[in-house]
Amino acid sequence: MTQVERPHRSDPSSTGSGGLAARVSLGRRFTPVSTEFLMIASAALMLTIFGLVMVLSATSATAVSNGENPMDGALRQGIFAVLGVPLMFLISRLPIAFLKRMAWPALFGAIALQLLVFTPLGIEDGGNRNWIMIAGFTLQPSEFLKLALALWIGYVLLRKQTMLGTWHQVFIPVVPVGALAIGTVIAGKDLGTAMVLVIILLGCLFFSGVKLRLFILPVLLGVVAVVALAVTSPDRMRRITATCSDMTAYTGDCYQSIHGIWGMASGGIFGVGLGNSQEKYGWLPAAGNDFIFAIVGEELGLIGCIVVLALFTLFTVGAFHIIRKTADPFIRVAAGGITVWITGQAVFNIGVVIGLFPVMGVPLPFMSQGGTALLAVLIACGVLLSFARTIPVAEARSAGRAASAGRGKVTR
Repeated sequence: MTQVERPHRSDPSSTGSGGLAARVSLGRRFTPVSTEFLMIASAALMLTIFGLVMVLSATSATAVSNGENPMDGALRQGIFAVLGVPLMFLISRLPIAFLKRMAWPALFGAIALQLLVFTPLGIEDGGNRNWIMIAGFTLQPSEFLKLALALWIGYVLLRKQTMLGTWHQVFIPVVPVGALAIGTVIAGKDLGTAMVLVIILLGCLFFSGVKLRLFILPVLLGVVAVVALAVTSPDRMRRITATCSDMTAYTGDCYQSIHGIWGMASGGIFGVGLGNSQEKYGWLPAAGNDFIFAIVGEELGLIGCIVVLALFTLFTVGAFHIIRKTADPFIRVAAGGITVWITGQAVFNIGVVIGLFPVMGVPLPFMSQGGTALLAVLIACGVLLSFARTIPVAEARSAGRAASAGRGKVTR
């Protein structure tokens, strides 16, 4: 009779699978977050706090002159910040599979919300119809459309990953559906937001790895569409072709740009001091919105501007590290679209303030007054943080496979 040898208790191979699974589960739960996670989260939080301080400074003067509470603007912004920051970290815990499943519903929901601007709920301001009023709060649906479009394109191109060498697989349905989404914004005459949506679409195509010859045509179509929108509107053409290098158009289209540059120039290196801006006293239109960077330059000087630029750089570097390190095409494309959106919009806004671009009505992410824009950007950061959580897991698995391969070679 053959005697079966029982494994010794000290033998690792005799350990139950339940104990091993528990150790693996606890290890993953307490795995430290990646550097990219810390970079994006810290930049988003500091920019949001910085923005709340500057919104309070920029809006308090006009509020007092109108007989309102000087804290009203900052409090309204703070409500969205208090809602958005926890939501950002909550979304960062969502699995990637859930974000993929939500791509189509998110796009349809965002387009439906955008179409509400053409109902009695819609509000027109400055010639643009891109807001709705719900329960006393003004919302801008196109801000959520930016994130939805990036997630949707990432999911669609993921399903077509092996077919991106032919033009019709790249274009359909990305370009027609993308054009439909952008068209709902163009119908409201908001060229600035439409331009941001165009660069999101182009950014997603670029990071999907589409061949250059197929990428050039969408770029040309996007440029032609933007030029056509500008040419067909006399008001836009007047603002684009206005020369603000002298005082001839001071009382016309260059009034806002000139006062923005004056605010930046008067700040010097160290600024005139927080709360001591002169431009915010009715001289600079949209001081708390599109031109808040001019108030930063006036009150905090070159040092304050460099801090803002450094924080946006920190955010961008962290996001690009995710794009570079991930092996998931969905993460790479969607993260690319979100990064191009936030960073590109910051470049547009700052370029307008310093006179490089014509006034386009594009807010500075995290900082400009506008609760919907802040909430949408924080939600987008939550998606990026969810992507960032996959980086240490992927690296740990790669290291584990390498270690197993090494042990296998030694055993042989």
